[in-house]
Amino acid sequence: MVLLLGCLPGAAVALVLAFCAVGAAPTGARSAHPAPTRNPATAPAHAAARPVIVPRARWAGEGLPAQPPPRYDDRVVAVFVHHTDSPNGYDCADAPRIIRALYQGQTSARQWDDIGYNFLVDRCGTIYEGRAGGVDRPVTGAHTQGFNHRTAGIAAIGTFTAGTPVPPEMTEAIAALAAWKLGLSDVDPRSRVALVSSNGGSRYAAGATAVLPAVAGHDAGYQTSCPGAALSARLEAIRARAARLQGRT
Repeated sequence: MVLLLGCLPGAAVALVLAFCAVGAAPTGARSAHPAPTRNPATAPAHAAARPVIVPRARWAGEGLPAQPPPRYDDRVVAVFVHHTDSPNGYDCADAPRIIRALYQGQTSARQWDDIGYNFLVDRCGTIYEGRAGGVDRPVTGAHTQGFNHRTAGIAAIGTFTAGTPVPPEMTEAIAALAAWKLGLSDVDPRSRVALVSSNGGSRYAAGATAVLPAVAGHDAGYQTSCPGAALSARLEAIRARAARLQGRT
């Protein structure tokens, strides 16, 4: 697929990339559910700086169908790290086109209402807004079976199987994003958190409580090889870096 994808027309690229989100799950019909307003007097003790995030409009462009109202949780207590299982040798300037193809694949072939990931990170460390709803709000994603609630999905653009180099710019961006999102709920990125599985498509029965890393690979909650062995091996360092960015010792 790596050799052929660049030669495919846009529609075919979208169809191939549609199958890169194995294990993601639509959240169902959306309804407006405003996130709670944070009280400045109870600001988290370990807040991290918000990284630069390229807005959705950069890749969405014109012509996307109207979005239904997003759904929100009360907060984000964990992030799941994914890879898009797509080619690695892209120019970073092409990342918006790649994200648009992912969107088209997930909304056309899979008939989802939006891209499943909350954020995407390219190999140069640029962070893109994914799913609509507001980057600073706890938007319910569609990135993993059973654990879309109270989590954010971060997708590394590329394929990171064993032996594949993982760009340091990418891991630094993932750490910064995790530090910021988890810091809003004062969650230590090195900790483990309790999440309730919403369906039996995950590794856990519906209604079961799973104690998972606050910065978890997709495979922690779903039977998959995502985010790839090479990126999985970097998760411990990403957790440690995110904790430092939150000012933890």
